[in-house]
Amino acid sequence: MYPEPLKNLIEYLEKLPGIGEKTAERLALYIVSDLDINDAKDFANSIIAAKENIKPCPVSFVLTDEEVSPLINDKARDNSTIMILSDSKDVFQMEKMDTYKGQYHVLGGLIDFSRGITDKDLNIDSLIKRIENNNFKEMIIATNATVEGELTAEYLKSLFSKNDLNITRLAYGIPVGSDLKYADILTLIKAVENRRKF
Repeated sequence: MYPEPLKNLIEYLEKLPGIGEKTAERLALYIVSDLDINDAKDFANSIIAAKENIKPCPVSFVLTDEEVSPLINDKARDNSTIMILSDSKDVFQMEKMDTYKGQYHVLGGLIDFSRGITDKDLNIDSLIKRIENNNFKEMIIATNATVEGELTAEYLKSLFSKNDLNITRLAYGIPVGSDLKYADILTLIKAVENRRKF
């Protein structure tokens, strides 16, 4: 039905997370029909440039286009705190808040035995070295509140429990503006567990 180049474009767009068949078709048709050729070339070049120039920082594993992530060398950051996250998109989300000013360490995933992912597949050895070589006073475990996230958090807690570290976990619970009757059981459990003095 579609010309071969358009069909190929649709297929590649469908591989992107959150893009289904209809959205891929709509985006491909927009690119082909409405996008200026120079904009299309710039778009294609930006994808190539991103793939060629962005890589994990060798220290924190946060994606960067520099030798070492600027977050590592930023003198204004609090070097007594390190936040552990599963991937770089979580770091970028945290940075948008402009509240947390400590260091980061990206695990590169979560322990997931069903998919064959163990602690050996994650950036945990490098985390151990960072903890040994720095004076971190607090480790904030900021993995998702999923089975895999909880399993990874518990593993990290047990791994570093003998270190002189204050190990904390991000609070989870009822979102602001929501109604209790719409919350699932796990959310309610976390909300009760993470309650604080008012």
